[in-house]
Amino acid sequence: MLKIHHLNAATMCPIGGPLVTTGFSLEAEFVSHCLVIETNDGLVLVDTGLGTEDCLKPESRFSLIFRLLLQPKFDIEETLLYQVKKLGFSVSDVRHIIPTHLDLDHAGGLPDVPHAKVHIFKPEVNAALNPAGFFEKHRYIPQHFRHKPDFQLYENTGERFKGFECIRSLEGISDEILLIPLVGHTRGHCAVAIESEQGTLIHCGDAYFHHSEVSVKNECPPGIDFFQTLVAADNESRIKNQKRLKALNHNSSDVTLFCAHDKSELLKLQ
Repeated sequence: MLKIHHLNAATMCPIGGPLVTTGFSLEAEFVSHCLVIETNDGLVLVDTGLGTEDCLKPESRFSLIFRLLLQPKFDIEETLLYQVKKLGFSVSDVRHIIPTHLDLDHAGGLPDVPHAKVHIFKPEVNAALNPAGFFEKHRYIPQHFRHKPDFQLYENTGERFKGFECIRSLEGISDEILLIPLVGHTRGHCAVAIESEQGTLIHCGDAYFHHSEVSVKNECPPGIDFFQTLVAADNESRIKNQKRLKALNHNSSDVTLFCAHDKSELLKLQ
């Protein structure tokens, strides 16, 4: 049995109010929904949010525009390093990290666990280490990779999982955890699926940002819709994959989807 902890590793309060959330609130709050999975061979992290150095030295890591528009709290107690210790584990217990992608708010905790093996879709590492164009040069932070992470790269998707191509055999990790390439938001974006006795959990990363995008209502706050379109590496693929996730959500009662930044999804799963 895998024991899964749903944690918030970075709170952001973007400006825009109703433009980036449903309802009439003038304030919005995004989370960085990460997983700490207890296995027989140590801990597996899915995404890492912001790291300790990000919180201690935000001005040297992040642009003024990012800090003003998203208004991260930079709370060191929200870092996974702090929360793993709070759960009663040590840093050495973290054996593996599976980022959905390497954007600055997903890969910040990599330097906090430099010994861990990082399982990643090869096109994402290519994009992060050799960024092309304006958005790629601003979405990846070089300091997150200066420790030279132990990347375990994957590129072959030889199996099928609930209608999606997948990568099941992650080196050193239980077969219950697998990668589902969902390119669009970035060149190598993936979802991470975890099979359990209670059903299948799928961390969709930034394949969508708001729960309504994969619900019957199919609504999305206009600010979020604009942002996703603006920063997508391949917007056509992003939209196509989002529609596939919506169909899966409607047709599979044993599947629970959640994304990286929707606070309501995090609270339900906690």
